[in-house]
Amino acid sequence: MSEPDDVKERLQEMRHRAEDLERAAEKAGDPSERQRLEDEAHRLESRSEQVSGMSSGDIYPMW
Repeated sequence: MSEPDDVKERLQEMRHRAEDLERAAEKAGDPSERQRLEDEAHRLESRSEQVSGMSSGDIYPMW
C-alpha cells in the first residue's frame, strides 16, 4: 500500500472512531463520562483535520 493510501486509511479510521465516540457520548448517562467522550471525539476530529491538511501539502498544522 502506498503512503497516500496509508494516510487515507488512517484518516478514515480516526473519523470513524470519532463518530463512535460521539454516539457513545449521546448514550452516556453520566455527565462527566459524556464530556470525556465528547472531548476525545473532538481531539480525534482535530487531529484528522491536521493530518489531512499536512498530507495535502499544507505546511502549517492547525493547532
